[in-house]
Amino acid sequence: MAKQARILTGRVAAITGGGRGIGKATAQALLRQGMKVGIGDIDLAAAQEAAKELGGGTEAFGLDVTRRESMAAFLDGVEEKLGPVDVLVNNAGIMQLGAFLAEDDATTQRQIDINVSGVLYGMKEVLPRFLDRKTGHLVNIASTAGKAGFPGGATYCGTKHFVIGLSEAVRAELRETPIEVSCVMPGVVNTELAAGLKEARGVRNVNPEDVADAIVEALRHPRFDVFVPKSIGPINKILGLLPRGGREAFARALKADQVLAGADPNARRAYELRAARSEPALDPGEGEKQLTP
Repeated sequence: MAKQARILTGRVAAITGGGRGIGKATAQALLRQGMKVGIGDIDLAAAQEAAKELGGGTEAFGLDVTRRESMAAFLDGVEEKLGPVDVLVNNAGIMQLGAFLAEDDATTQRQIDINVSGVLYGMKEVLPRFLDRKTGHLVNIASTAGKAGFPGGATYCGTKHFVIGLSEAVRAELRETPIEVSCVMPGVVNTELAAGLKEARGVRNVNPEDVADAIVEALRHPRFDVFVPKSIGPINKILGLLPRGGREAFARALKADQVLAGADPNARRAYELRAARSEPALDPGEGEKQLTP
């Protein structure tokens, strides 16, 4: 007999990078389930605009995920306004593409600070709260790029490998507790982050709402591996059975090796500029900031 779905009504979710894209779509999906939602984004104006649009008592907060004290203040703010956090969705992230040897150190460090440290700080701040209350669900947004190395996005792939490995290890550490951990691994999602990307054979691009629906499903029926679309799961299993040469040949046959490397730089120009300006050390007057996939 299938386990009864968990009821989400009245529970509180905190979402990083919630001003746009997957974060905003997830907030909307959780609101439809009757949850209370707090969204954090380094672009406070975007978060406030999203909260106003979403309604349902959504609260907006400024959040710099590269600073642990900012993450703590975000969670404190959500709990003050909405109540104890039941779900944290670590969503904030950036992806800057290009040949590895052409990537400057600032670009490398920026992706590590946001995609790696941002997830670490979220986990370190929320998990003690979950453990104290003996309840909670951690959702880390990784990527299919965390399951293999794709040319043209070496650093991004590395950061997402980290998120998957970290999530797996912490889940094992929490095995004897009631805390749930889910790792969401989308393919190409139709957001600004994916502007100009090619499409792999046999794997359709998805929309932010598809990822949001998968997150809702994972909260209602807890599981660790959350592939979006679901077809990526069987493909990943097949690849895991093949020797390295076979995996690489299979990826080439699907043209997966061209998804990032063959991205259209003109189509990505606006996003790449915005991602570069997400560096928290920059003067806010220099341009709009964005952390949201």
